Amino acid sequence: MWHKNRMRTKAALVAAAVVLWCALGAYAASPLPELDIEAEAAILVDAATGQVLYEKNADLQLPPASMAKIMTMLLVMEEVEAGRIKLTDEVRVSARAARIGGSQVYLREGEVFTVEELMKAVTIHSANDASVALAEHVAGVVEAFVDLMNRRARELGMNDTYYDNPDGLPSEPGRPPTLTTARDLTIVSRELLKYPEILEWATIRMIEFRANPKTNLYNTNKLIGRYAGLDGLKTGHTDEAGWCLTATAKRGDTRLISVVMRTNSEEERQAQTVRLLDYGFRYFEPVILAEQGEDVATLKVANGWPGALPVQAKETFRPLVPRGRAGEIELKPDFDGVRAPLSAGQKVGAIVAMLDGEELARMDVVVSQDVKQANFLIRFFRWIARGVRSLFRR
Repeated sequence: MWHKNRMRTKAALVAAAVVLWCALGAYAASPLPELDIEAEAAILVDAATGQVLYEKNADLQLPPASMAKIMTMLLVMEEVEAGRIKLTDEVRVSARAARIGGSQVYLREGEVFTVEELMKAVTIHSANDASVALAEHVAGVVEAFVDLMNRRARELGMNDTYYDNPDGLPSEPGRPPTLTTARDLTIVSRELLKYPEILEWATIRMIEFRANPKTNLYNTNKLIGRYAGLDGLKTGHTDEAGWCLTATAKRGDTRLISVVMRTNSEEERQAQTVRLLDYGFRYFEPVILAEQGEDVATLKVANGWPGALPVQAKETFRPLVPRGRAGEIELKPDFDGVRAPLSAGQKVGAIVAMLDGEELARMDVVVSQDVKQANFLIRFFRWIARGVRSLFRR
């Protein structure tokens, strides 16, 4: 009797385990839920690769308000990296910077602050006057700095972006407005995140800026400290732009960047940002499809010697994949029209991760060795061989 009860209990446990496994498998591999973000434009990307996980009107040109400062911050940090300026440089406030309105730290003409202090005022408090002071320090005059902003945007492939000032305030009458897109904001944000100081400053909720008159910097991003892993990046608001937010958060090895543009309120831009980030962290997981330097495909070079050789992943290929669907990913090569000679390490195309017949992500591939141009005799015999093969295929 005891033996029969034990067998029944064991069978019941096995059956329950099977049911649970099937249920979890069905959940993990279930289709992604429908998501409609309540903003005029929105996007969610993997910060490491730029892979798009969600988008809505991502290429619609809209005013970014203070999110234009992301480019201002980037240019300052690039100047620091290049050694042309230092974070410890002292900046004397001009009359022009002191006159700027909107969100500000009430700079007074002749005051002196370091580049780092002004960068904190921009990053934490979204200070327009500090943005102008930094622009003048980098380029001499604001107009020259704005030229640098637009030139850098073109270099980064931000083809739908135009800057008219370094702060994102509405343009002067008769001037073209500052416009950008949710997609372009992720491009410049990925560049800015290369500088760890930015996230150090962006996570400060309050800090003193000056002692007399006492001025504190209060973080305009109210999700700091309230959403797990969120550590940046830039808010924006004007009457025309609505309430905007470019946010970034990291959990485990995954960092996401979200953008919402033209929401209706402070609370709404926070709520829609949370919905975007929750969607990314909950329904996607990183999967390594190829290690850096791993052979991933074979490239044929008609005029080369050798005529075929392996190509390798330029970097570790680690896209974000819908949970439970890693086994369904197909890798396909997408080669450029390359001809010899080629140098080892030269980019020749990409490998593409496909899911349900659509591109999920791609990674550059490089040749593993030098490829010389084949001599005439080898090219001639290859031409003959191709002709013979074509006859047999008819």
